[in-house]
Amino acid sequence: MGQAIRIIGIDPGLRRTGWGIVESLGNSLRFVASGTIRSNDKADLASRLCQLHDGLADILHAHAPEEAAVEQTFVNKDAAATLKLGQARGIAMLVPARAGLVVAEYAPNAVKKAVIGVGHGDKKQISMMVKVLMPKATFDTDDAADALAIAICHSHHRMSAVHQARLATA
Repeated sequence: MGQAIRIIGIDPGLRRTGWGIVESLGNSLRFVASGTIRSNDKADLASRLCQLHDGLADILHAHAPEEAAVEQTFVNKDAAATLKLGQARGIAMLVPARAGLVVAEYAPNAVKKAVIGVGHGDKKQISMMVKVLMPKATFDTDDAADALAIAICHSHHRMSAVHQARLATA
């Protein structure tokens, strides 16, 4: 039947980066862990990025995922906020890549469609559907629930995403 694949989903943010880990075997999903990495909003930007880096590296070391998925950044009207989110997203992609994981990227609408069935929805709908899909899942913030949704999305699309990523690096 095959081997279960451990997937980490990452919802990047400068204040809070959510993470969620699932194991995928065929159509079956199993909750492993989730949480939120917080940076000190009183610290300078470089220190905050280091906090996110170190926290995410600790999670990868503790849970040994085999694949990673990160939500793509949406652009909002505040250019400075978008740039800071992009820097946090860079950390969210760098850490698993440096650990040797293939990193897939998913648009927010693709994540919502995979989890709630439509491309638009709010955080409460995502949290509720994550609990429906994985009743044993626990999460401390909406960011962690979103990260689990990203991991679920990747489990649905992983063969094409992993294949494309490997082709790009070949």
